[in-house]
Amino acid sequence: MVNVWRCEICGESYIGNEVPPQCPFCGVNRRFIKSAKMAKPSFEVAFNEKDLANAKYALMVELGNAGFYFCAAKNTDDEEGRSMFKALGKVESEHASIWKKVLKLERVEIKPENCSKRNAENLMESHARETKAIEFYKKAAQESKDMRLKQIFAALVEVETDHLALSAQRM
Repeated sequence: MVNVWRCEICGESYIGNEVPPQCPFCGVNRRFIKSAKMAKPSFEVAFNEKDLANAKYALMVELGNAGFYFCAAKNTDDEEGRSMFKALGKVESEHASIWKKVLKLERVEIKPENCSKRNAENLMESHARETKAIEFYKKAAQESKDMRLKQIFAALVEVETDHLALSAQRM
């Protein structure tokens, strides 16, 4: 039976017979995907100064990573690499959208980042970016006083860890 599912991290909806293993938009684990009737995604947070700074930094990280991945998707010298980087760009773009909602911004712009024409170099850059994002999100999750922000930071640690494994397998 076809159902409507909704991700409690990014708020996006998915139509399918069953819960997907990851959100098709932001990549979080299926445990965050609920029946659309039951899902209650919220972007209301109680910011303290540190949480606000971390959310703003997270937005910059995700915009930068999306810009890099979209560049690599167009320019890398490997067909699988182009497909992978395009998919990663979409996910990182969705992560930026999460932070846009949390920060209550009207719009955000993904600007092109520098990338290489060599897939191997782009994989190394991807690996470095994902490692940095994981370290930041772990620290931000520990520091946060807001339970919703803690949840988002922790969920994104898992997604970025999957991205790290993806690049590690191909390096």
